[in-house]
Amino acid sequence: MSFIPYSCQNISDADIASVVDTLRSDFLTQGPAIAAFECDFATRHQVAHAVAVANATAGLHIACLALGIGPGDRVWTSPNSFLASANCARYCGADVDFVDIDPATRNMSLAGLRAKLEQAAAVDRLPQLLIPVDFAGLPCDLREMRELADRYGFQILADASHATGASYLGRPVGSQYADATVFSFHAVKIVTTAEGGMVTTQNATLAARLRSLRSHGMTREPSAMEGTPDGPWYYEQTELGFNYRLTDLQAALGSAQLKRLDEMHAQRRQLAERYDSLLTGLPVRCPARVPERVSAWHLYAIEIDMERTRVTRLQVFNALRDAGIGVNVHYIPIHTQPYYARLGFKRGDFPAAEHYYANAISLPLFPALTEAQQQRVVDVLRNTLV
Repeated sequence: MSFIPYSCQNISDADIASVVDTLRSDFLTQGPAIAAFECDFATRHQVAHAVAVANATAGLHIACLALGIGPGDRVWTSPNSFLASANCARYCGADVDFVDIDPATRNMSLAGLRAKLEQAAAVDRLPQLLIPVDFAGLPCDLREMRELADRYGFQILADASHATGASYLGRPVGSQYADATVFSFHAVKIVTTAEGGMVTTQNATLAARLRSLRSHGMTREPSAMEGTPDGPWYYEQTELGFNYRLTDLQAALGSAQLKRLDEMHAQRRQLAERYDSLLTGLPVRCPARVPERVSAWHLYAIEIDMERTRVTRLQVFNALRDAGIGVNVHYIPIHTQPYYARLGFKRGDFPAAEHYYANAISLPLFPALTEAQQQRVVDVLRNTLV
């Protein structure tokens, strides 16, 4: 019986050919493939600037810095995310807090955000930056969050690591509302470069700062230099940056993958809809559907309905794993991690995120998943729950 992973990369012959062509070119890194990938991504996402980086964590880090976040600033994010959504602010010396999730969407609660902002305004403790997370590929309430940002004076860095290909109010995620948006190209994401990420923005000044920070704070542009160039070889370091650059090999794979984005997204959406049908009647909660939002379907996360079954989440998880089905759990709430506990957070602080985590299982979802494999997943789940 073959093992079914919860997700895996989808590599075509065209993807391989693109990488091989780059291997045979004059550039393996810092060549024309990176600019081409950035241009393709910006066009696809209807945004003026796309800045490729080594991974989404690097993108979140330098986006925080480019947005002016530093020691003593306050950054709010979702507790239902991977660690990087909060860690990026800590790298900058900022203080992190969380806004609990909406139980239906599993994204940051808009009502919770409004209430927390009112409380923070009353004591002059408003955030400088909000990092909402498009969990599983479902876009957040960015239009309303933008209105709140303009009212209360904070910036928005959208974590769309799960949401390449998603759309919100008729436009691609990453094109509007947020000051900057970060995407992930990890191996199990919608589009992969093995490791990699992208930061999109409509702001030319912000994009220039991102490009500086991803490459040691270094420039070869005379107009950006403080001194007079000694010659055509001359460069200057104008700030403290990092080596967060993507390679041409990775960019070549990314550009090839991007050409198949619509096809892969359609396959994911079809599988998600089939899960909805197959799981009807079982004691589980399926992912929410929200009008005017198209999820990228990075994950298909269910919740075990403990009021309708005597089986625990652990028993269900183990039964599926024992059957060769590589389910996973996304995510352990960030505020419950030991590092964040030492910063003063504790269990019970964000009950909706904790309740979701206690019952959640991510079922296999990837373009190459067959209907027979999907049926096997559901059969094991049904036999365990009922």
